[in-house]
Amino acid sequence: MAAASARRRPAPLVLLSTVFLILWLLAAAFPFLWTAWGSFKVELDFFSITDWTNALTGEATENTYGRPFTGAGYFGAWIQEDFWRAALNTGLVCFFVVCTSLTIGTLGGYALSRSSHNYVFWLLITALIFRAMPPITLVSGYLPPFFQWNLWGHLPTAIIVLVAINQPFTLWMLHSFFQKIPKDLDESARVDGCTQFEAFRFVIIPVMWPGVITTGLFSFLLAYNDFAVTAMLLNENNRTMVPKIAAFLGTTYTEGNVMFAVAASVSAVIPLFLLVMVFQRQIVSGLTAGAVKG
Repeated sequence: MAAASARRRPAPLVLLSTVFLILWLLAAAFPFLWTAWGSFKVELDFFSITDWTNALTGEATENTYGRPFTGAGYFGAWIQEDFWRAALNTGLVCFFVVCTSLTIGTLGGYALSRSSHNYVFWLLITALIFRAMPPITLVSGYLPPFFQWNLWGHLPTAIIVLVAINQPFTLWMLHSFFQKIPKDLDESARVDGCTQFEAFRFVIIPVMWPGVITTGLFSFLLAYNDFAVTAMLLNENNRTMVPKIAAFLGTTYTEGNVMFAVAASVSAVIPLFLLVMVFQRQIVSGLTAGAVKG
């Protein structure tokens, strides 16, 4: 009883922590909630200069559509401007980037973690240097051959470049996960008659599955949120979501529609939120994996 009382936190500290947590959550969630609310308004309300409360009341929206909320931004983005095509392109790019990166990363990371040669360290350092370079500096080197060979503008081209940029990070992360798995598991599987690949497939991969999911999620986020690579290597018909949202904003030469961009931004964030909620346990387990218990 005394030990329980000693571990009990003081009431003022609990209250202060709770208030701080609530304020932090409100500050973190407010930009998205405000953007989601504004996506159902017209531009004169959401970006009102005369009175910011118009974004709450929807005065101009009601004058235009007869109600304080409208889905015109979503209809314009998804139907009129074919944002669904950009979403499909993003899904294809992410799928192939994640599958390719994980395949190469798991095989390479496992091989490097089980190797005792000195070149492993220098290979990982070289990969880290390439990962630290800004992606746009690497993309500029790809452009001349892509133009010369008529490869510019196609989805496979962007997928290859994204895999090349993402692979060092995937290799580093999976290598660290494999190193935390005792080599005794490999040796035990070999004694039981497994080949090296069978030991990798049936013994090692099931043990480090949370690490694979965590690495795959980071690979997905890199491809999903990429702007530099996809904006420079894809043409207008093959745009992914982030460059498409930027196109909705327009330029000094072309007129854009800001509410299309707002609605598309909300649409692009929702899948990320659902993905993290579904895989939250695997992500936490993968990030905190530090030992394997027998």
